Amino acid sequence: MQMTVDEALARGGAGRFQWRLLGIFGLVWAADAMQVIAVGFAAPSVAATFGIERVTAFQIGTLFFLGMFVGAFAFGRIADRIGRRNILMLTVLMDAVFGMASVFAQDFTVLLVLRFLTGVAVGGTLPVDYAMMAEFLPPKNRGRWLVWLEGFWAIGTIVVALTAWIAASQGAEAPWRWIFAVAAIPAVIGVFLRLWVPESPMYLVRKGQPEKAKEVVNRVLSANGVKELPADVELVAADVPAGADTSIFSDLLRGRTFGVLAVWFLVSLSYYGVFVWVPGQLATEGFGFVRGYGFLVILALAQIPGYALAAWGVEAIGRRNTLIGFLLLSAAGCALFALADNPGMVAFALILMSFALLGTWGALYAFTPELYPTHLRGTGMGTASAMARLGGILAPSLLALVFAKGFGFAIGIFALLLLLAAVALMTVKAETRDQAIA
Repeated sequence: MQMTVDEALARGGAGRFQWRLLGIFGLVWAADAMQVIAVGFAAPSVAATFGIERVTAFQIGTLFFLGMFVGAFAFGRIADRIGRRNILMLTVLMDAVFGMASVFAQDFTVLLVLRFLTGVAVGGTLPVDYAMMAEFLPPKNRGRWLVWLEGFWAIGTIVVALTAWIAASQGAEAPWRWIFAVAAIPAVIGVFLRLWVPESPMYLVRKGQPEKAKEVVNRVLSANGVKELPADVELVAADVPAGADTSIFSDLLRGRTFGVLAVWFLVSLSYYGVFVWVPGQLATEGFGFVRGYGFLVILALAQIPGYALAAWGVEAIGRRNTLIGFLLLSAAGCALFALADNPGMVAFALILMSFALLGTWGALYAFTPELYPTHLRGTGMGTASAMARLGGILAPSLLALVFAKGFGFAIGIFALLLLLAAVALMTVKAETRDQAIA
């Protein structure tokens, strides 16, 4: 009797195995969030430590995002060829080593090199984590659980904000060292935890190793308290839709690829444009009473209900509709900030932006891996993640141009970019809710 991996996983549902996987992937996901968000928090103290201008110090962000671009583009493709697990182990090890080495940098040039290498590791971790998590989840649970994994980003953001707050209140000589150390610790722990994670059974089937895939699936079923597959069951790969067999730019996939890549780029440009600038602004000048690390923690906490709503939406009303809704809400938050004429409105707009933008990411990360078959999933996620990192690289340059015309004008530009992202998403006609992945 033949059975697809999705059908086999559906027997066990989402149970103890998936909870463990969520905890392991989530820990490093939070660490990756800390590495990314650290740019905005660390730059001022990096400038003070090395006696350079703050604009120069933001090069740690430019090099980090450049590394993420390289890592996402390369490792996603490699994972489709040599396996998810091998890449997971390599990238988290790099994250731990180079992330921790950054803490002890005594020269700004050395710090730039280490942040680039850390970025390569983080860029490789993000898309492969999602591809692999998706391949261990049954269809009816997949969307909600992928949003939950993205929700660890909020945890990482909160930890970085608290770390920066504590370091500043304690009068630390170089707060950026505290921030980079705290960001690297989860990756160090994750190196050992990921030894427990087996190879993706979908990948094994595609590579002609059905017996190994069956062993992994039986391990999942056993952990979830369900009987193992009968001896006569043979795991097979689901049929790949016609026109999707060669590339993410093949006939069937070309339209959705261009559409979703545009969304990733525009959302990233807006997100990093806002949240690389906001921490430094609030920690120094602020907007009336809307200032300080305490309000940054509030912004981070506002992300959690955004993820919760996205987790409900992707299953209740679909991935695409949820994503469009959050894009429009994000644009509304940015527009409200641009029009705000008092600190109260500024505070509400910032909270709405944080809530909606992170809900947007949750829905986007749930939607994207389901758009591609197994043999292209790492490539698809890697390319999408690379587009996001390109947005991160370009954001500081865009900031320099638009912020020269005023903060409100700049955030208004991001509102327009988010509306464009919603338009781009309209070109993606697929809806993947409750659908098996090939």
